[in-house]
Amino acid sequence: MSEPQVWTLIGVFAAALFGMVTIVSTMFVRVLRAEVRTIHQRIDVLDRDVNALMKHTFGIDRD
Repeated sequence: MSEPQVWTLIGVFAAALFGMVTIVSTMFVRVLRAEVRTIHQRIDVLDRDVNALMKHTFGIDRD
């Protein structure tokens, strides 16, 4: 292989690697945001249940 071919291959592999890193990191961030949103919803439900128990048991409204 001649030197221009080697540099072309290096460039192609570098571009492919950069593209894969970009795709994987984007997908990772999306999954992470979805999981955080799920946990946030569960905490909201838990908070609602605790408030209902406090009101029922002690007659206390926690707002």
